[in-house]
Amino acid sequence: MKLRIVSVGHKMPSWVETACAEYIKRMPREASVEIIEIKPEKRAAGNSTDNIQLIEAKRILDVIGKDYLIALDERGQEVTTLQLAEKFKDWQSSGKDIALVIGGADGLHASVKQKADWLWGLSKLTLPHAMVRIMLAEQLYRAHSVITNHPYHRE
Repeated sequence: MKLRIVSVGHKMPSWVETACAEYIKRMPREASVEIIEIKPEKRAAGNSTDNIQLIEAKRILDVIGKDYLIALDERGQEVTTLQLAEKFKDWQSSGKDIALVIGGADGLHASVKQKADWLWGLSKLTLPHAMVRIMLAEQLYRAHSVITNHPYHRE
């Protein structure tokens, strides 16, 4: 299974790259994680939020193909670490690759949310994209560590 973090945004600070790389390198080959950056649409006069979201949605959907689509959304379902680990097990047994999508500054277009197999809410807070990338990479590693009884996660 491949896990792809598909994120609208680019040119992240080096501390974001370093933090994500730390968790990604800990993942086993059979659950590898890759970050794919989607170019955000320029915000210009006359370019509506809906149009920006629509253009970004097309870029996202072109990348994810037939992957199991998880859209991160503040209104999505919040889960505990142990519940996430159970979902991770289900993903592994599905035989599909997983795309975890982080929207742009204006959020995700409704078409991406409608196509999503799961809407996941990391928090009800509005979080900066850089932090979401790091949190997502860490939580994927943590879920995997729970499944494999690795001592990283403590209950």
